[in-house]
Amino acid sequence: MRLFESWQSLGQTLLAGVAAYVALVLFLRISGKRTLAKMNAFDLVVTVALGSTLASVITSDRLPLANGVLALALLILLQYAVAWLGVRSARVRHLVKSDPTLLFYDGGFLPDEMRRSRVNRDDVVAAVRNSGILRLGEVRAVVLETDGSLSVLPADRSAAEATSLRDVQPPGAELAARGGPTARDRC
Repeated sequence: MRLFESWQSLGQTLLAGVAAYVALVLFLRISGKRTLAKMNAFDLVVTVALGSTLASVITSDRLPLANGVLALALLILLQYAVAWLGVRSARVRHLVKSDPTLLFYDGGFLPDEMRRSRVNRDDVVAAVRNSGILRLGEVRAVVLETDGSLSVLPADRSAAEATSLRDVQPPGAELAARGGPTARDRC
């Protein structure tokens, strides 16, 4: 393991880092806010790829700076093109963006949708708690958004017949209350 190679190597890293960072900031300003918006899985992949490319440009002494800057520009251009096409074509939009999924509605969990989305009751209850709501009866719906976040839509306050979130039990909790094995015991 080398702790230090040379002052020239450090200088190259410094120069490449500053130049690539400035280029990335300029490209992002030119391409607009949508480039880094995490509106769907495709956007997240592009954001991660930009970070990975920037790291490669900064740390690799084998990758010319011009190639790294071109790679950053190419990722941003492709993101722009896909977003542009997605606005104009339902087929492209459907390919790169999923639909929101309803997980909880009017006091009831939707187990088939939750299973398909790989979301459990605890995740939904945590999202409700994070939104500042204390009772499931105060929730009209919980939606898994296209970016993976959970949106909690409050019910009309006057219609809230409350089930406290403290009373919500994860699957299998009734069995544990009777002395049976829990999922935690099986792990």
